[in-house]
Order: sequence, then structure tokens, then C-alpha cells
Amino acid sequence: MAIFSRRGRYSWLFILWVIIGIVVAWERAYLTAHVLKLVLSALLAIFLWPLVLLGVSLHIH
Repeated sequence: MAIFSRRGRYSWLFILWVIIGIVVAWERAYLTAHVLKLVLSALLAIFLWPLVLLGVSLHIH
């Protein structure tokens, strides 16, 4: 079974697998609000890096 369908989108099974994995990781304390804030801050810094160079803080508090 391919992860991608013919149209290039993820299959429903793969999306369901990831959602269940996130729920299980959250329930078992592998994911916490602190970790999610760090990941979100990192993603913002990656995609909005010119703002970081201009001194804008993208840290989520």
C-alpha cells in the first residue's frame, strides 16, 4: 500500500495512522504543550526566517 494516492495526496489510512499516533504520544506524555510550543516556534522561525534576522522574536509563550 502506498502512502500517496494516485493524485499525490496522502491516503486516508496514513492520515488516520498519524492522528492515532499523535493521540497515543500525547496520552503517554511523549508530546506535551511545551514540546508543541517549541516545534511551532521552530517552524515559524524556519518559514519566516527574514523576520528572525530583523530581530523579531517568534517564540511562542
